[in-house]
Amino acid sequence: MIPTFLVASVIVFCLIRFIPGDVIDQMLKEHEYRSEVSREMTVEILRKELGLDVPVYVQYARWLRDLFLHGSLGNSLWTKEPVLHEILRRWPVTLELGVLAILVALAIAFPVGIYSAIRQDTAGDYLGRTLAILLVSVPGFWLGTLIVVIPSILWGWSPKVMLIKFTEDPLGNLEQFIVPASVLGAALSGVTMRMTRTMMLEVLRQDYIRTAWAKGLGERLVIMRHALKNAVIPVITIIGLQLPIVVGGAVIIEQIFALPGIGRLLLTAVTARDYPIVSGIMVFLASFILVVNLVIDLCYAFLDPRIRYR
Repeated sequence: MIPTFLVASVIVFCLIRFIPGDVIDQMLKEHEYRSEVSREMTVEILRKELGLDVPVYVQYARWLRDLFLHGSLGNSLWTKEPVLHEILRRWPVTLELGVLAILVALAIAFPVGIYSAIRQDTAGDYLGRTLAILLVSVPGFWLGTLIVVIPSILWGWSPKVMLIKFTEDPLGNLEQFIVPASVLGAALSGVTMRMTRTMMLEVLRQDYIRTAWAKGLGERLVIMRHALKNAVIPVITIIGLQLPIVVGGAVIIEQIFALPGIGRLLLTAVTARDYPIVSGIMVFLASFILVVNLVIDLCYAFLDPRIRYR
């Protein structure tokens, strides 16, 4: 995890600085100068104050030092607020959206994938496979835009702009999040559905499943207790690999449905060239994804008794 984290931090730290235009240009647009000399002096002063007057590798070394020694991701170049504080303030919104999206994806993928496997080459199987391809193919941002635009034109409905906190109104909070989470989860369910069907078909052909059928066990018991537990291991791996897709989708979905999460903050920071916020968000999310994938790897031993970590 440590080498992966370091490589990811180098990429995200440098990538935002390769975008044409920098934060100095953004700040200078707010002022007017009578002479080129005053403008150049202001540029030099701003670069020194913001720490941009040194090479990129020196900036990275300072940023990495503050991260490991002080647990600091720096301060926003515009608001001067600590980046970590801004991330933690918006993180619950993105986390709730991502968790609900994954739950929606699993609620669609598991039943349809299992049914397609146990009823292979039937009308239901063909319908399930068509649905999976459709969900993979339809872009989430297009579906989300339609859900916002069409109801607003026909029925005058639009998403709530103000965030409803779960602690204040649980039902209102769930009502606000269920539509964007369903849009994001639908895109994830297609791949999970196909993987569930494929692994279930492979497991159902194993000898121990034939033995279970020969013993006279019921279909529900054979499928749920014997087949599903072994078929779900690659599916869980796919879910872990889809976390970056959840994060990337949250950037667009939060903007469409006006949710004040990390994705919306990231989009605003990229537009303003707020380097510390962009780098801080990407490193925070990369760390989260690495930890979740580690937990998923550790879950293999629980799902498959043949796996042991020594």
